[in-house]
Amino acid sequence: MSPIFDFFFGQYAEYETLDVVLEAIAIVFGFLSVWYSKQNKVLVFPTGMISTAIFVYLLIKWELLGDMMINAYYFIMSAYGWIIWTRKVDETHVTPISRTTKKEKITSIFIFIATLFFVYAVYNAFDKWTSWMAYVDTITTAIFFVGMWLMAKRKIENWIYWIVGDVISIPLYFYKGFTLTSFQYLIFTIIAIFGYLAWKKILNNIQQPA
Repeated sequence: MSPIFDFFFGQYAEYETLDVVLEAIAIVFGFLSVWYSKQNKVLVFPTGMISTAIFVYLLIKWELLGDMMINAYYFIMSAYGWIIWTRKVDETHVTPISRTTKKEKITSIFIFIATLFFVYAVYNAFDKWTSWMAYVDTITTAIFFVGMWLMAKRKIENWIYWIVGDVISIPLYFYKGFTLTSFQYLIFTIIAIFGYLAWKKILNNIQQPA
């Protein structure tokens, strides 16, 4: 193999074939989920649930607790978001895209801080608070927890959290040895930027007087 190939994918030589296949499948459904989110389509949730369910299994196996909790939370919030997005606010309209209210901003801060303490406690309980990656995992988990909650509520600000969390995750996953997942987050970042712009356009059209 070439040095470049070994640099990016050499770590997969130690993985079971099934795990590599599952990671690839989870990434494909992850792409679909983010794409459907950009398109403002409810299919974001079933595709996301498939991806996160697979990642929960893999991350437990790889002993990455913070990442596992993120994906378990995604799965739960996907079910919640599926309900919110399809719930009708009147006879013909479902929950629309909107901006966060003052109360929701306060809730976002609470979720972020509570997640920091929760993840720290879990890492300590399993004696995993042993490197700088634990600190980064804790922060990204808190960012993604808020982002997922806002997406489930169909709030445009969710994209800001996704973009920040994805940018941090690109080098983090590459350092951990999960090259495919690192590339996934790179593409997620690009889609999230376009997702924000697409939702902003939809929101501006909603807010325009008839």
